[in-house]
Amino acid sequence: MTISRTTMPDATERSILITHQVGLHARPSVKLTKLAKSFEADIRVRGEGAEDWVDAKSIVRVMGLKLRMGTTIFFRADGPDAGQALEALVGLVERDFDEHAA
Repeated sequence: MTISRTTMPDATERSILITHQVGLHARPSVKLTKLAKSFEADIRVRGEGAEDWVDAKSIVRVMGLKLRMGTTIFFRADGPDAGQALEALVGLVERDFDEHAA
């Protein structure tokens, strides 16, 4: 039996509210994607109200979400380091993508 990668039956999920002033724009998307790529786990992401999950390791897909401040972002990961990946990604969003006002 073949299971689609998007199905992810044993996946772990986390969500967090985006508080960054301009949401998930170019720089935060790059940071999120780069961090996701540092893990072996299959990582998917979607925005509040969306049904489709996208590959968190694809900058084009992540930027295409166009998530704004005040939107909940959902992460789903499956693989040997899934828990660590989700903790790191939620932490990045929590820290406003490490973009602090000067």
